[in-house]
Amino acid sequence: MKPQIIHPEGWAKALGYANGMLMPDGTLHIGGQIGWTKDKVFMAKDFVGQMEQALVNIAEIVRTAGGEVTDIGRLTWFIKDKTAYLAQQKEVGEAYRRVFGKHFPAMSMLVINDLVEDEALVEIEGTAYISS
Repeated sequence: MKPQIIHPEGWAKALGYANGMLMPDGTLHIGGQIGWTKDKVFMAKDFVGQMEQALVNIAEIVRTAGGEVTDIGRLTWFIKDKTAYLAQQKEVGEAYRRVFGKHFPAMSMLVINDLVEDEALVEIEGTAYISS
C-alpha cells in the first residue's frame, strides 16, 4: 500500500505539496499549515487569529484522514515574531483550547526569519497516528 494524499474536501488545490500524507502504518504527516482559510485567504492579520486558523486547518486534515485532534502526537511551530507570541500567551492558550481542547502533544517552537507566504505569521506542522 502506498501513502494516501489527504486533502480536505472543498479546499483550494495544494500546489507542489500535500496537506497530509497518511502512511500505510497509520502515521499521518501534516504539512505546515498557515493562517489562511480553505480558499487560501488570510482572514486574520494578527498572530493569534492566524495561529487559530492554522490549528483549525490541522484539525480538518486529521479528521479527513479519519482521526481526531487527540490522535496528534507532535506539533512543530515556526513563528516570525517571538515578542508577539510572548505578549499574547493567554490569548494563544485560549485559541489553542478552542480547537484542541486540553490535548497537548509534544511541541517545539522555532523563531524564524520569514515564511514563504508574505502575510503568514506562523506555520505549524504535525504528526498524528490514525488507528484503523
